Amino acid sequence: MKTPRALMHLIPAFVVSAGCSSTAEPPEDPNPSGGGGEPSAEESTLAAAATPDPSFLDAYAETNRFRNGHPRAITILPDGSEVLFLRSESRSVEGRLYAFDVASGEERVLLEAAQLLDGDDEELTAEERARRERMRVTARGLASFSVSPDGAQLLVPLSGRLFLVDRARIGEEGAIRELESDNGPAIDPRFSPTGTHIACVRGGDLYVIDVATGAERRLTTRESEEIEHGLAEFVAQEEMGRMRGYWWAPDGQSLAYQRTDHTGMERMHILDPAHPEREPQSWPYPRPGQQNARVTLGLLPISGGSTRWVEWDHDAYPYLAAVQWGAQGPLTILVQDREQEEETLLRVDLSNGRTAALLTERDEAWLNLDESVPRWIRRGEALELLWSTEREGDWRLEVRDEAGQPARWLTPAGFGYRGLVAVDAERDRAWVTASEDPTSTQVWRISLSGEVEPEAITEGAGEHSAVVSRDGEVIVLSRHAEDGTIESVVERAGERVGALSSGAEEPPLEANLTFETVGRREWRAVVARPHDFDEDATYPVILHVYAGPHVRYVTRTPQRYLLSQWQADHHYIVVTIDGRGTPGRGREWERAIDEDFISAPLEDQIEALQQLGDRIPQMDMDRVGVWGWSFGGYFSAMAALQRPDVFRAGVAGAPVSEWRDYDTHYTERYLGLPEEEGAEGAYQRSSALTFAARPIGEAGVAPLLIIHGTADDNVYFSHALKLQDATFHAGRPAELLALSGLTHMVPEPSTMRRMHARIMSFFEQHLRGE
Repeated sequence: MKTPRALMHLIPAFVVSAGCSSTAEPPEDPNPSGGGGEPSAEESTLAAAATPDPSFLDAYAETNRFRNGHPRAITILPDGSEVLFLRSESRSVEGRLYAFDVASGEERVLLEAAQLLDGDDEELTAEERARRERMRVTARGLASFSVSPDGAQLLVPLSGRLFLVDRARIGEEGAIRELESDNGPAIDPRFSPTGTHIACVRGGDLYVIDVATGAERRLTTRESEEIEHGLAEFVAQEEMGRMRGYWWAPDGQSLAYQRTDHTGMERMHILDPAHPEREPQSWPYPRPGQQNARVTLGLLPISGGSTRWVEWDHDAYPYLAAVQWGAQGPLTILVQDREQEEETLLRVDLSNGRTAALLTERDEAWLNLDESVPRWIRRGEALELLWSTEREGDWRLEVRDEAGQPARWLTPAGFGYRGLVAVDAERDRAWVTASEDPTSTQVWRISLSGEVEPEAITEGAGEHSAVVSRDGEVIVLSRHAEDGTIESVVERAGERVGALSSGAEEPPLEANLTFETVGRREWRAVVARPHDFDEDATYPVILHVYAGPHVRYVTRTPQRYLLSQWQADHHYIVVTIDGRGTPGRGREWERAIDEDFISAPLEDQIEALQQLGDRIPQMDMDRVGVWGWSFGGYFSAMAALQRPDVFRAGVAGAPVSEWRDYDTHYTERYLGLPEEEGAEGAYQRSSALTFAARPIGEAGVAPLLIIHGTADDNVYFSHALKLQDATFHAGRPAELLALSGLTHMVPEPSTMRRMHARIMSFFEQHLRGE
């Protein structure tokens, strides 16, 4: 699901005010002790407002938060001879394909979009934009590629077309061949394991292409517009991390594919308010308690014929969470119940489509998904299954036998397992990411036999990841270190041979950070101070927050906090805290939000913030603002609505104001099925509308700035409108900044620049009274 590119052009944002003026003058404050007003005599040492580096915000916006230019989509050729990767220049989103020679350490540009399009403009279909939105990809030009199993050919999708590239002959006549089709743009094209065929989805149906001849065969036929074949449904892409909707058999002669039936589903509409003459876009969207897409799995030979359907109890397990069909082991699927409190891993009998359970997991709160497993391996004559579980409290990786019975643990308790990176069963080794420290991630090598202690192959605080060759001899280690280093290093047999080039721009400022551990729960926090920090002055405080599931906001990666530093250089102290509900601290820590999205996170953020205020006397705890995006926007709205005694102003970016209006898989995982309208329950106590509509209490009110893209197809713009309407009718001061034509991401530089300037203006007005 995605908003078409036609709605993505920039239209100047507009502001709607409810209960307060949108001018520079502050509104009349109903709560002088917790809102605006002049500083008291005791506050006379408040640091004056400052003007930070004027070049920063331009650079931050033009470089996509300084992310452009770093290597991505890193791929090691099957023989380990070269490392391929995509990158752009710092102020461009136009990706180019590079090749790094492992033997010589030399690097060259391998391919550019212009070589394929031959002067034509790039065009993206609505479906491809939807996939990129789900993957949070903003790149243009070469945005993806794949390598044939023998490494000789590259498959490059561009502008809905498919190009086959002879890697060794690039630059020569005939090296590039377009696989032409009259059946529509191609989505998710992939080589077969033999390299002789390519599968893709066109117009909601599955096709297969003969690589040698270019001949294309249609394998499925949609019965209606409500049916799609070969594509993952919205919640699979957005919430499960499953982007694929078909899977090749190991012999390349058949496919397993998803059939998605949207019949009877509620549809959501997106209208471009700046162009009411245009037709609205309509998308099936499953809200809590409403009908989901019905997903089934079929088996089909590439020569064509009838589908054999895979059988499981769809009523008990409506979610297809994962599919694994590798060179070792059977076709295996993971299915979940709707509440995500039970899941079963099933082995599929290809001869008749029947399934048999390998294992079942249960959790009274919810089950998390690890996208890196299941994984079948063969060690000698033994077929074994790699699986991860939280059944004993910590994420751990284990080995199970062919029947699915537990055999041995591969990672110890307290190890901080994050995910499986690669496996080399022949040499009894695998690579995982893990860390006992929730603010860092390391890469470890482990023994598949469990007879050798795990060995760290990265060190130092920061975030580390790895790409490993088939034989495990070539590894690309990427790190974002606490000292600010960002690099991707190529190693062969444990020795460094070079680093992938980066076109990223050096930021015009460095983050002035301290990492803190505070309070009874040992909350992790990061504090940004102004570069001209004066120990004798006090500073207003901004809490930059996410506070929700799946995201660690406190990591030892300084570049992540450059925007916080820019805010701090306005003479603020900017704080980020990870409390309960965030990952990396064990099962109980994360599941503290079960059936209540806000109570534990709000309690933790306030208590940790106050602990920091005691530790850092320059923090003016009477002048605290809060801001965040997505779940962080929801938290910011709830913080301003529930605790105006702590937070004097809040900025809520793309907030979920009513969880009944978000999607099923995410919301029901944490809150369950919704209670009746008007009844007390998880949805009522977790809704921002509940608190926005309440009468103003003795604690007063905190002004709220709501920011939202009108074309957001993840958190729909209706969330912002409902929140603004509720605050208006309750007499609460709130402003709505609508980003016309933009989605959940804000990649457009001028909008990003103006938006962050507006956020600081809002805080200046309500935290300083300026």
